[in-house]
Order: sequence, then structure tokens, then C-alpha cells
Amino acid sequence: MRIGIMGLGRIGAFHAETLFGLDAVDSLVVTDPVATAAATAAERFAATAVDSPEAVFAAGVDGVVIAAATDAHPELILAAVKAGVPVFCEKPVARGVEESLEVLRAVEAGGGVQVHIGYNRRFDAGCAAAREAVISGELGPLHTVRSTTLDPAPPPAGYVATSGGIFRDCAVHDFDIVRWVTGREVTEVYATGGNRGADHIREAGDVDTASALLTLDDGTIAVVSNSRHNARGYDVRLELHGMKDSIAVGLEDRLPLRSVEPGATFPAGPPHDFFMDRFADAYRAELTAFTEVVAGTRPSPCTVADALEASWIAEACTLSLRERRPVRLTEVRTA
Repeated sequence: MRIGIMGLGRIGAFHAETLFGLDAVDSLVVTDPVATAAATAAERFAATAVDSPEAVFAAGVDGVVIAAATDAHPELILAAVKAGVPVFCEKPVARGVEESLEVLRAVEAGGGVQVHIGYNRRFDAGCAAAREAVISGELGPLHTVRSTTLDPAPPPAGYVATSGGIFRDCAVHDFDIVRWVTGREVTEVYATGGNRGADHIREAGDVDTASALLTLDDGTIAVVSNSRHNARGYDVRLELHGMKDSIAVGLEDRLPLRSVEPGATFPAGPPHDFFMDRFADAYRAELTAFTEVVAGTRPSPCTVADALEASWIAEACTLSLRERRPVRLTEVRTA
């Protein structure tokens, strides 16, 4: 199959390399507002470089991958739907939930074109095993879930200024994986946060460390922890505690924690230091799944509606942090 890639920054170039290595992909068509980025990708991956998204569609692609700036996501998703071309788009669907809702409505009216939103943790082997453990009942009824995302260093000021805040940018991955693994919906949140450094985050009106307490619709409590300051590395973990058993995702030798127990040697490996390192296999599995969507052998594994659910949770947490109170999802949901 022939896949188009729109946007060749850090994640777009990474996706190009991944797609280039997949047996199902015969050729790539690439575009980026920076012509040299497209030319470099074309040389590295034997791709055809074109000067616009319109030219990507004109090149007869079977599917498109959108890794452009967030503001371009809605227009490009809808262009793919109009062209009848299956599309993979990195999260978020749009900068705000209202615009995401507009995209959802357009996609639903678009004749069944498949749209796959990129929440890569759904394709992490550990997260998939955790979901299966919940579905099989081997844990018994859940009572507590803990999801953690700790970045090794704060993002730059320019990124923070347009990110929408830590809940919309970072914790949204935790919100999505909690929903997906447990199969439950969040009904209420209580969020708090603070600033322990990085003045540019404070100046942008955001926090660099945050926690959210989520109440799920069956009474399970989920605790989400996030920080922009984890000097030991990139730490992503998920714990599920049930009436019969407890399991953990990310509890392996590259976990960025140091034990101070006498004689302990775990974790023994070099810590993960970057999200592309931690989730390299998940990204490959995610794009492999997208080629199956393009081939028509499976539906989208993460729809616009799925992505919007995680965004509603982020909106509720943002409001809770600002007003220092519990917030029910019904307060922020507009559809």
C-alpha cells in the first residue's frame, strides 16, 4: 500500500521510519511546510516528496498519517474523510473539545471513512496484557488503579504556551489508558497541582506537577500522577489492584527508580529516558494496526469519539484544579 505522511517533525520523521520498515507498506508520499524536511525524508525512505497535503491525496495514497501541528489536525482529518482515505492522526484531534466535537460530527457524517487517533499506550504489550487480565476476570473486581507519567525534563516555553496545560497535554494519555484498560467511564474528578521549578511553566499559568483522583462508574478509584521533573528518566507505569490479584505495567529493569532496600538489584538496566525509547515497540504496533485499518481488515482501534472521552476528563481536571473542587463529567460535557 501507499501511505502519505503530513508533517515531518520529530514524531512525523519517526513514523516515516517505522512505516518504511513495515512489509505492508510499498511506498511513501511525504509533505511538510519545511521543504528540506520533506526532501530529507524522501531521501532516507525512498519516498516521493510533494509540496502540499492536496498533492499527497493526488498521488493516489491508500491512507494518510497526520503528524502536523495540532492546529492543522481538524482540516487535514476532514480532507482525508472527504477524499475517502483512511487516516491516522496523532492526538489531539483538535486544540479544544468544541472543535473536536465538530470533527466528530463531520466524521460520523463522512460515509464510514476510518479515523484512527494516536494513543500509543493501547499498543504497549504491558497495557494490552493488563486489559486482558481485567477482561478475563483474573484480578476480580477492581478497587484501585494508579497511572503515572513522569517526564525527565520540562518541555520548552514555546510548547508549554500552546499545550493547553498538563492535563490536556500529558495526563490525557493516562486518562485514555485508564478507560481502555478498565473498560469503565470516569464520572467525577478532583485535581491538584503545583510548581516545583521551571518558571516558564508557572508564567504560562500551568503546573509542572499534578495529581488527579478519578471516580469510575463502578466505584473504582483511579489515581493519576504527572510531573515535568523526573531526573532519573521517563517513567510510565500502570497498576491495577483487584479483589483477587494485583498487576503492574512498566515494572521492569529499565524503570527509572532506584531502590534503597539493602541488597536490592532491581531495576538493573539503564533507565528509559525518552518516550520514543519507552514506546518504540508500541508505535510500531500502532502503525501496523493502521495498515490493517487501511486494508479494511479491522476498524479503527481508537476513534475520534474515544479521543474525545479522554479530552472531557482533561477538561474536568483543568476546571477542578482552577476551582479547587470535585467536578463531575456532566459539568463539562456538552454532547
